[in-house]
Amino acid sequence: MAAPGTFNILMYSHDTYGLGHLRRTMAIAEHLRHRGVNILILTGSPLAGRYETPEGVDFVRIPGMIKKTNEEYLPLSIKINARHALNIRRNIIVATAKAFQPHVFIVDKAPMGLRREVIPTLKWLKRRMPRTRTILGLRDIMDDAASTSREWREKGVYEVLDQYYSEIWVYGNREFYDPIAEYAIPEHISRKMVFTGYIPRRVPLPNAMNPIRREEKIAPEDKLVVVTTGGGGDGYPLMDAYLQMLEQGGGPRHRVIFVSGPFMPRPEREAVARRAAAVKARFYHFYRRMETLMGLADAIVTMGGYNTTCEILSQAKPSLVVPREVPRLEQRIRAEVLSRQGLIEFLPWDELSPDTIRAKLNRLLADPAPYKAAMARFPFTGLSVISDRINTFRQEACRADADIACPNGK
Repeated sequence: MAAPGTFNILMYSHDTYGLGHLRRTMAIAEHLRHRGVNILILTGSPLAGRYETPEGVDFVRIPGMIKKTNEEYLPLSIKINARHALNIRRNIIVATAKAFQPHVFIVDKAPMGLRREVIPTLKWLKRRMPRTRTILGLRDIMDDAASTSREWREKGVYEVLDQYYSEIWVYGNREFYDPIAEYAIPEHISRKMVFTGYIPRRVPLPNAMNPIRREEKIAPEDKLVVVTTGGGGDGYPLMDAYLQMLEQGGGPRHRVIFVSGPFMPRPEREAVARRAAAVKARFYHFYRRMETLMGLADAIVTMGGYNTTCEILSQAKPSLVVPREVPRLEQRIRAEVLSRQGLIEFLPWDELSPDTIRAKLNRLLADPAPYKAAMARFPFTGLSVISDRINTFRQEACRADADIACPNGK
């Protein structure tokens, strides 16, 4: 059991593809850490230890799984069958909850976890710790409306939301995209939904960027474009098209830093590194302080996952978004929504080519002011709304248990 008097928050991030789930979870955890608060993150990401872990936050590592299709997951490293790996994950999750005894359990994105692995924990909490608040955190857009509604009906997600979750936090703006209407969410479930708004990310101070500027030899007059594909598992076509543009010439004069992401297949990653060197661009497999690198950029080219989108908007960086459309349309829908608001430049995946990148990039670098003005008006409320909800839960817990310190000493 955790130390008496602490308010314990358990967070679950299944992390089967990319970096977004873990980065979002860590951004929330870093903001919620206060005196008297313990935060424990359950994650399958092999990269959990590469990021700075703030005081008051720690990880419980469960065996990693990698997503092959929407329905197929395989162990990332250990050589056992998928069912065995899932059993290990399920047992670690429930054992952690029993030992940690959380006051709040926040599940990221997947209501049942990977292959229903958090259901036993949700059932145990409901039976043995009924005062624990169980929270589902959803990104703004899951997939297209028809696919999401069908999947949720077939998998019994609506029943799980009804039975096991105290609240559902939507990390987006309802006026941009309304999942209640899009996903046909019944009224008795929609009453649990709290629209937090987008989750802002850390904005680096200018002096934090100076060492990188010197290391990369970026002169004040240089234009810098950062090309990043998040986790990178399906990012090669975007980097290939960008490299072709550089190899052909004729684009705007600028410096380029490529960050492939740790999940780009090795042959593709090595090809990008080799070609980048030939055109005098920089290449990184993984960059630990992406927010600082983005802070140096004049523009960012990306696929537009939720995490990268939050980082771009937080720093008001003009961006060209080329969203993937398989296995989900989530990135495409978000890019269309944000493009209509004038926040990003949007290039559909089926129009991706060296010529279309060149044309879009010319426009982006020549006149970034409209994008910056739109982003300056963008409301970032995610962390403040989440903090308000957690403070409410702490007040309830301290009234029920005199040993727990109340927020603000109340």
